[in-house]
Amino acid sequence: MIATLKRVLGEPYRVFFMAAGLYAVFALLVWEIWLGVHTAGGMVSDMPFAAAPHLWHAHEMIFGYASAALGGFFLTAVPNWTGSRAAAQVFVTLVALIWLAGRAVIWFSGSVPPLLVAVVDLAFLPMLGGKIAMMLFKRPKPQNVAFLAFLMLVWLGNLMVHLEWTGLTDDTLYTGLRVGLFSLCLMIAVLGGRVTPGFTRNAMKRAGVAESDLPRSRKPLDIAAVALISLTTLALLVGAPEALTAAFAISGGGAQILRIAFWGTLWTLRQPILWALHLGMGMLGAGLVLWGLSAFGRGSEVAALHVLGIGAVGGMTLAVMSRAILGHTGRALVAPGAVALAYGLIAGAAGLRWFASSLSVDLYFPMMLVAGAMWIAAFTLYLVALWPAFTGPRLRGET
Repeated sequence: MIATLKRVLGEPYRVFFMAAGLYAVFALLVWEIWLGVHTAGGMVSDMPFAAAPHLWHAHEMIFGYASAALGGFFLTAVPNWTGSRAAAQVFVTLVALIWLAGRAVIWFSGSVPPLLVAVVDLAFLPMLGGKIAMMLFKRPKPQNVAFLAFLMLVWLGNLMVHLEWTGLTDDTLYTGLRVGLFSLCLMIAVLGGRVTPGFTRNAMKRAGVAESDLPRSRKPLDIAAVALISLTTLALLVGAPEALTAAFAISGGGAQILRIAFWGTLWTLRQPILWALHLGMGMLGAGLVLWGLSAFGRGSEVAALHVLGIGAVGGMTLAVMSRAILGHTGRALVAPGAVALAYGLIAGAAGLRWFASSLSVDLYFPMMLVAGAMWIAAFTLYLVALWPAFTGPRLRGET
């Protein structure tokens, strides 16, 4: 038991990707129970957190679940980018405990002073960012250093939420949630734009595919997508006119969809560990377009936000986390059947949650519950299928 705990805490991808999976299940179970009781005509009025349940749910998906995924990714990837020494076990344990403390104070925020809640919850990303900065500046490259700015945007979104929760502002909470979500989408646009065609290209080369048929990144499309998603996020942050922000989102989503057209998606259909990346990037483009259209009265904004939150953020983090766990523990880069099913469940949950917005009230809430159950099932499958990789020794040299 002690050896297993040391192993888990000794590798950032183990502790944070496990924590992300466990929290993804816990947070949605809480939301499902609350929503189910209210859908059935009951009432749950005595929750330990101070925020309205739907706000707790939104906050913890963006700044709880996703932050854990970011911690595992950056503390694993940045040493590889820079040749720096990996974070020490003491630091990994400390920062993981700070993340957990943030979840605890949010959960018990009904009885904890709001300022203390804010201080504890806002501590995680600066600690993570500081460590990443120390690594990045040993071998600084602009395309990597930019992630510090992206992390700052996520943190600013969370700060805006806490400013309203502490009573210092009156109307920053909803903007903060959106800034946090779109900052995550921005990181996905950049990272996914690297790894999705890159991993696909490597797999196709191993399979003997001709050079002329390999995925190609179109630099103008890459720049357009990232720039427009950046502008969308910044426009939200500064309160730019809604129509302008929506136009950025629609254009950025369109550019994102066009990028994928050159990445050999059809070739990946027999390899779930690859098509999951393509699907997540597709959800990113679709969600941005749908969100932008909602500003012009075309569809539900909340439904579009869930396409981004479930399909893009949930789908891409699940795909990247599962691949990293397999690769870094010396296992073949082949998604187990249960994990492949999880990829499909996440995409299905995003689609169902979006479709439910067009249904009558009698069907809307049951479909929300089904979508939530699909999310829970996906992350349960992820945890169960990969538990030996999370807790067991590396099988061979790092892949």
